[in-house]
Amino acid sequence: VAGWFAGRAGDRDDVHLDVLDLAEFPLPADLAVAPDTPSERLVRTLGQRLAGADGFVVVTPEYNHSYPAALKHLIDTYREQWFAKPVGFVSYGGMSGGLRAVEHLRAVFAEQHAVTVRDGVSFHSANAADFAPDGRVTTGAAPAAAAATALLDRMGWWGRALHRARTVEPFQS
Repeated sequence: VAGWFAGRAGDRDDVHLDVLDLAEFPLPADLAVAPDTPSERLVRTLGQRLAGADGFVVVTPEYNHSYPAALKHLIDTYREQWFAKPVGFVSYGGMSGGLRAVEHLRAVFAEQHAVTVRDGVSFHSANAADFAPDGRVTTGAAPAAAAATALLDRMGWWGRALHRARTVEPFQS
């Protein structure tokens, strides 16, 4: 799902994508790590990448009516990096298509002073057979593509608007 969405976003000239796969960033459970250790450098590097972004699209599955613990840990590890930035969602899961996970995430990101975008993409009852090896959607491609376009359009608008606002008046929590 993430590869498919990254491909859609990569087709646009108004989107500059930095894909962060949480599997590549195993955040330490104890964030009170010693300075200049691999764990501290990982936390610092990831924080710098998040701080440099003008917005985020979270691709998440739904597990037990919510989102994965690794995603919660990422969100809670950082604070200012989320402030006054748009967050969009691409979700997948069983019958709900991950929408219950997204609803939980909206409340969490609101607490981080982020602006969640209404438009999103959801894949209901998705499985590996719904995607070709090159990442193309093989089932329900037209609605998914239209939803991705709407999400990216909204992210662009909010990203530009909030970037201008943060430039004129830095966000204070």
